[in-house]
Amino acid sequence: MTKLNTQITILFVVLAFACAFVPAFSVEESEAKSLWDTCVVKITPKCALDIIAVVFGNATISDSCCHELVQEGKVCHDTLIKYIADRPTLIAQETQYLKTRDDLWNHCVSISTTA
Repeated sequence: MTKLNTQITILFVVLAFACAFVPAFSVEESEAKSLWDTCVVKITPKCALDIIAVVFGNATISDSCCHELVQEGKVCHDTLIKYIADRPTLIAQETQYLKTRDDLWNHCVSISTTA
């Protein structure tokens, strides 16, 4: 099961990077670069992978990654997950992913406020 989760995580990371840098898939190259420069650099790569695995897979997130996510900010979190969920291969389940995104945000905020 761990191997499957790892493979899913790697798939989504590769997909996210491909979509961000391949003009045929990205909404606008400048928008992808802006997201990268202002949002993704605020969290560690491990936490970014964990967040993607939670939203698009069936993983759990550590308290420390929750703190990073909250520091990244809701606008960045919402925008990045929406950006990935808008891919043609994922769009059919976009509503589910956006709900999971919001649930993850609420969970992380509750952890961050109690710590």
